[in-house]
Amino acid sequence: MIRKIISYILGAVFFFMILAARPQQQEHEPQPEHTEENLSTDQHEVDHEAEHEGEHEGEHETGFAPGEFIFDHIGDAYEWHILTYKDFHLSIPLPVILISETKGFNVFLFSKFHHGHDDYKGFRLETAGENRGKIVEIFEDGTTELPRLNLSFTKNSFAILVSLSLLLWIFLSVAKAYKKRKGKAPTGIQNLVEPVILFIRDDIAIPSIGKKKYEKFLPFLLTIFFFIFINNLMGLIPIFPGGANVTGNITVTMLLALFTFGITSLNGNKNYWMHIFNPPGVPWWLKFPVPLMPIIEIVGMFTKPFVLMVRLFANISAGHIIALGFFSLIFIFGQMQVAMGYVVSPLSLAFTIFMTMLELLVALIQAYVFTLLSALYFGMATAEHH
Repeated sequence: MIRKIISYILGAVFFFMILAARPQQQEHEPQPEHTEENLSTDQHEVDHEAEHEGEHEGEHETGFAPGEFIFDHIGDAYEWHILTYKDFHLSIPLPVILISETKGFNVFLFSKFHHGHDDYKGFRLETAGENRGKIVEIFEDGTTELPRLNLSFTKNSFAILVSLSLLLWIFLSVAKAYKKRKGKAPTGIQNLVEPVILFIRDDIAIPSIGKKKYEKFLPFLLTIFFFIFINNLMGLIPIFPGGANVTGNITVTMLLALFTFGITSLNGNKNYWMHIFNPPGVPWWLKFPVPLMPIIEIVGMFTKPFVLMVRLFANISAGHIIALGFFSLIFIFGQMQVAMGYVVSPLSLAFTIFMTMLELLVALIQAYVFTLLSALYFGMATAEHH
């Protein structure tokens, strides 16, 4: 029953997104008559449009910018871009949810901003400056400021909902199959999932935590492994609903690392904390009067999740950056001479395919490493004194 509900919800969301996907072209609403009251606002809008025109002129003058191309693709956004051809943009706008002290609660689709060319309901998408890529609130005097609370959907947050729905659908289907086929050999998707579950249990959880306590942490280890692995794979799919750089986002990896840190700290036993604040076998002069060893141990508590966060973020982002870098070579050489672009393109595509195959391996390795290190930290926190 739950599996059907998830399927219906996911189908409804995709149907909504397909309906919302449409060409996002620059549109302008009819301007009101210029009176003394709205003169300053109109002048600010003119200046804002002139700023955009200047940016576009600069883009045409400088040509292809590989840095902007790469970071626009691996960065987060309020829409799901599908394709661009000259001035034609096809994208899926995501819901913008803003809470402002002056304008209250606001909900609308991101397409209302027309890629930052227009303001809407007193809000604007900044395309330059320190708030570039963020939604700001416009005040009567023309100044801008970040809204009090921004609960808007972004490409990464929506991709997380898609991956979680996919994981729920897979595992609820597997659980239902096990109930129906008790004692029988696995079939279908069970054949794919069961070896991975057994591997995480027998080769990661039990050796790292121990047979007596591994069951308490196994659900988290399985969740973290499949969540990272699924999102790594979906990040390699160039079309919707793939292509989001979820695990290459430092905020997402930080949250995953904080889960590991919190579980480790909450489940740490007396022996674990004693080794941190009063390490046995260490000379007293390293603990008093300057608590050198306890300081080192406490710093180590925080460096462990920090390493988890940075390793996953850096490895996934690096793979995307390298692949996009190979693509950029086509346009860089093409700007010099069109024939050079055609000559370089087969080599660039070959290297890109190679990097994609390598990223498939990295997607699995990074999920495995994050899960293994988390299990080791849990095992250290719950180990008994010998």
